[in-house]
Amino acid sequence: MRSAVNDLLGAYDKLIMDPVHGGIPLYRHEIQVIDHPLFQRLRNICQNDILSLVFPGATHSRFLHSIGVMHVGGRMFRAMIDAYLRERKLSDQADLSLSQLDAIDYLAKTIRLGCLLHDSGHSSFSHQFTQATRIRELMSRPGRFEDLWEGVDYSTYYSDVPPELEHEHYSVRVAHQVLSDIDLEAAGLDGRDIIGIMETTRVSPSETFCRHARTFWEFIAGEDAESGALTQRDTPRLVMGLLSSIVSGEIDADRADYMLRDGFHSSVTIGGFNLDHLLSNLRFGWDTAEPWMGLAITQKGLGALEDFVYSRHQMYRKVYAHKTALGFDWVLREAINEVLEEPEIFAWVDTCLSNMRYFAELTDSFFWEAFRRIGRRHPESYARCIVDRIKLDHLDTREDLSAAAIKEHSSYLADELGLNPDHVVTCSMRARFSNIRDNFNGIKVLVRDPLSRARSLRQITDVSAFFSKFGDGTITHFYLQPKLVRESDITE
Repeated sequence: MRSAVNDLLGAYDKLIMDPVHGGIPLYRHEIQVIDHPLFQRLRNICQNDILSLVFPGATHSRFLHSIGVMHVGGRMFRAMIDAYLRERKLSDQADLSLSQLDAIDYLAKTIRLGCLLHDSGHSSFSHQFTQATRIRELMSRPGRFEDLWEGVDYSTYYSDVPPELEHEHYSVRVAHQVLSDIDLEAAGLDGRDIIGIMETTRVSPSETFCRHARTFWEFIAGEDAESGALTQRDTPRLVMGLLSSIVSGEIDADRADYMLRDGFHSSVTIGGFNLDHLLSNLRFGWDTAEPWMGLAITQKGLGALEDFVYSRHQMYRKVYAHKTALGFDWVLREAINEVLEEPEIFAWVDTCLSNMRYFAELTDSFFWEAFRRIGRRHPESYARCIVDRIKLDHLDTREDLSAAAIKEHSSYLADELGLNPDHVVTCSMRARFSNIRDNFNGIKVLVRDPLSRARSLRQITDVSAFFSKFGDGTITHFYLQPKLVRESDITE
């Protein structure tokens, strides 16, 4: 109990400096996670694959982003606790019991570790790695999942074998390994609860979590704790869902950090929003009739949320879907495919994707060296294009085209420009914003009645017309292959 009080009061063990958030405090068990080789590998994985070829400052790593997400996740939870205590204080009911302090501390530490490990399974070049054709074939190999968990019981996290592996599945495997290798018991935490709030898992929380979840629910819900459709069995599941939404949701610590961080390192202003103002207006929301528990935002905080959404929308359009950046992404995927044509490299990557003892070897540096080696031997290769920053010639950009329309427009450009149709390539990025219209993925607005002062939860689209303006969209760029590749004997 003394540890929980000390930690809640800010008795951290180490402070590291971050260019975006400033000083980030760390607890001893978090330092152990960060020092683990499987986490240290994230130092050598760029957050935005090769975006730095377009925005030179965007060389920041998954390592720094993960620590930033942990910091923001902790702040989100603490901000909602602080806001609740301020409101309770107005009613002269601000006393906290030791069990309530212990519950808050347990949930806060669980959130921080879930955020810290949420991206730990990313491989070389982050998202672009798994989009390369040869890598997708490798990760879809039958038995890959079982090989990855050989000698370990994965039934705690998965009831069925996933049909196809994504980086989230690797994050769970890395998190299990890291948490098993450190002294998590000394911190009073259970690894099941941490991994249970990460994506792709379905976990039965520990007895400790269940106890703290019920204490937490009674603390924030007050009179509602014993009413409605909620049962003692529902409470841990709903609290776990609440914590999961902080790790990965529409307003989550991941998005909040990468927007600020990517905007900062790309030297653009469109990724900025007022994090302090947003956090100060977040609240715990619940409805005992559904039953539902999740994030809510005050009506006066809608402006901050609108800035958050618009900034994310603009970052996708102006930075992530930049015509030169998407062109380089296409070349990168082709270069990765070339590298995997080498039997020795293919066999090694296959081994790394199946065994945690070697997974730490999959970094950007591994492939950069392979690109240089192949580029020297084959000057007409895509590997050479990446190493020497030879970009695709941009022909046109269109939005919201179907697959058939993209193919038709590609043929049209080839005919009109007198090009070989095989030399016209396309890159598309799909931005998913439809959840904004659909109750913003479960986030609700806390509205106060002007007469009775009573509060009620309403859907965001019922309160603000701003969020109804967004939908899913696709940006497609059309390019001409690099001349050196067009003139070579390499086939696509």
